[in-house]
Amino acid sequence: MTAITAADAALIRRAAEAGLAEAQAMLGQLLLDGNGVDRDEGAALAWFTRAAAQQHLMALNMVGRCYDLGWGTAVDKARAAACYRVAAERGLDWAMYNYATLLALGEGVDPDRPAALGWLERAAVLGNAKAINFVGSFAEDGWVHPQDMAKAADCYRRAAAGGDFRGCFNHARMLAQAGRMDEALLWIERATATGHARFVAQMRGWLADCPYPALRSRGPAAVAREWPC
Repeated sequence: MTAITAADAALIRRAAEAGLAEAQAMLGQLLLDGNGVDRDEGAALAWFTRAAAQQHLMALNMVGRCYDLGWGTAVDKARAAACYRVAAERGLDWAMYNYATLLALGEGVDPDRPAALGWLERAAVLGNAKAINFVGSFAEDGWVHPQDMAKAADCYRRAAAGGDFRGCFNHARMLAQAGRMDEALLWIERATATGHARFVAQMRGWLADCPYPALRSRGPAAVAREWPC
């Protein structure tokens, strides 16, 4: 979300207090991010919950995120999964992705990779880049169906084009395997620009140990710049 002023945040708060679900969801996100207001995870969850009670699907998804990650409350994976499932069944792509992730990991629900892949494919049809990348991982690792590297490479390419930082990195790996090192380095730079600090650190580790001399020598420069998380 774009940075906003305190005055804009006050307008959103007034609309939220007047009962507008979209404003309640927006205020919850502002409070979660500390954008235009002091960060307050507990208050964020409360506003997401109020908006979700009005059938706001992204707010319901965000209630799930709060329980999934312990934002403003204790971690409760089962409750997170329940929120994601309802929002997913009502058509929200992000909830499909989040619910699929819990199904794949067996967190809060029994592990069910075929069901996880089904939800990821539904989210991918809706253009969710993270879901497209995850479908690629299923294809590369041979989960559910036999390994399909051509499908994996295509998914990673599409996820990268959609802006997913993991997709950018995975697309770079596929390009490196094909000997296209200059292109691979460009996508590693893009992954660095959009990935969070922990992911960038993992990418540095991969570059240090990867089997491609060109990436081992030139890769560190691609991730050397300090990017905003």
